[in-house]
Amino acid sequence: MLRTMLKVGLTGGIGSGKSEASRRLSDRGAVVIDADRIAREVVEPGTEGLAGVVAVFGDEVLRADGSLDRERLGAIVFSDSEKLAALNGIVHPLVGARVAELQNQAAEADEAAIVVYDVPLLVENNLAPMYDVVIVVDAADEVRLDRLTGARGMSEKDARARIAAQAAREDRLAVADIVIGNEGSLEELDARVDEVWAELSARRASRAR
Repeated sequence: MLRTMLKVGLTGGIGSGKSEASRRLSDRGAVVIDADRIAREVVEPGTEGLAGVVAVFGDEVLRADGSLDRERLGAIVFSDSEKLAALNGIVHPLVGARVAELQNQAAEADEAAIVVYDVPLLVENNLAPMYDVVIVVDAADEVRLDRLTGARGMSEKDARARIAAQAAREDRLAVADIVIGNEGSLEELDARVDEVWAELSARRASRAR
């Protein structure tokens, strides 16, 4: 039997609504592998990842219960590119190993699965060639800023620092096979995800011919 599993890279800048798109693709049948969720798992108390983070950044990034204070760590690394690179050097290999494990599990369960890898730093880490299709969830920087300072309650300074720490909007769009524009309502997003799901299903079907 031909392996027909379709590997889809899903990315978008912070505040673009990538997670909303990811949830909707999951609802339509995609197997979603969430790099952010895995990144949290690999730095849980007692893990190699958390030990590595503390060795570099000190106990100040821990909460009283011994868990990682992600907000405090974020404030440190997103305003310092060298510290961000150090954090990525600890976390990314652990995330990569876990992603590979989940990919193998998905393939064993269903060779014809549409597997969506929700990867915030797909462009920054030059990962586009790993996927059959790259989807970019796109919104203007000012729209994203409004979401971060509004719904998420970030300060404008922190929100701008996090946007600046990621790839530029044009760099993400340059690697996109499919763009999901997300500056409107959730109903509009639903309609666009329906279109994208139909396209992904057609691409998967063509691989089996």
